[in-house]
Amino acid sequence: MIGRHRSGAWIGLGSALGLVFSSIAHAAPLPVVATLPVLADFVRVVGGEHVRVTSLITGLESEHTYTPKPSDIQAVHEAAVLVKVGLGLEVWVNGLIKNAENPRLLVVETSQGIPLMRGGESHGHDEDGRDLHNDEGPRAGGNPHVWLDPENAQVMIRHISEALGRADPERRKLYLANQAAYLKQLDELQRSFVQQFKTIPNRKIITHHPAWPYFARRFGLEIRGDIFTQIGSEPSAKRLAGLIRTIRQEHIRVIVSEPQLSPKIPRALAEETGATVVVLTPLPGALPGTDDYLSMMRYNATTLIEALR
Repeated sequence: MIGRHRSGAWIGLGSALGLVFSSIAHAAPLPVVATLPVLADFVRVVGGEHVRVTSLITGLESEHTYTPKPSDIQAVHEAAVLVKVGLGLEVWVNGLIKNAENPRLLVVETSQGIPLMRGGESHGHDEDGRDLHNDEGPRAGGNPHVWLDPENAQVMIRHISEALGRADPERRKLYLANQAAYLKQLDELQRSFVQQFKTIPNRKIITHHPAWPYFARRFGLEIRGDIFTQIGSEPSAKRLAGLIRTIRQEHIRVIVSEPQLSPKIPRALAEETGATVVVLTPLPGALPGTDDYLSMMRYNATTLIEALR
């Protein structure tokens, strides 16, 4: 009788555990909102089928000038987690969070802990590099396009993995395993392109706006000027003349343009100097073959290597 009771107890315990694990496996996906498609991609990589992520920006808009829609407010109201870059990049997001009235929302600033670069961020500096405003604390003066360095992307993914684990502790180990697998892919991508860029003697470029310092530092490029330092205002004639002079004197062969910005001025500079305009994207999904972070980085690096050669 005792043996039967023990056997029945074990069977009952096993059934209970099975029900627990089954409920975890079939629990509704965690609702997550990301400000940018690159962050949404990171969330999908870590969370897989266990998250339902919405990106507020598609990749075709400028992250600096985006205006939230009523549907964005509803998405944030229903979310468990909101993922942003911070550093004053998404100047519109704090008002969105306030209007969504979601006291349970876990807000993740993925740039925390990343060493920052300065230098003419488009929405926060004038043409001489002076700060115009600083509304998110002392780190807001740093250039916010941190994700374009794969090592910084690793930090951002760790923040996301930690946040998902806090919001959904039953799946924390799964999120950590997905994170580890993806970080290996980032390491491989970085090593490959660092070596390829090293084979190019002249790695000087002009960029459309200051989205590329982290990318340039990681891959050994030298940015010799930006067309825009403040989105929404035209560069002065003096600035354009200086860029033309720099391109000619330093034999710069490539001007980096972006699909989120008007190509008119990069094309005019190219016609004036004989340089080549290359369209790269800082956000996934804005160009064919850039649907996720890895494919976007491969596209940007491969396209730029071919142009510089």
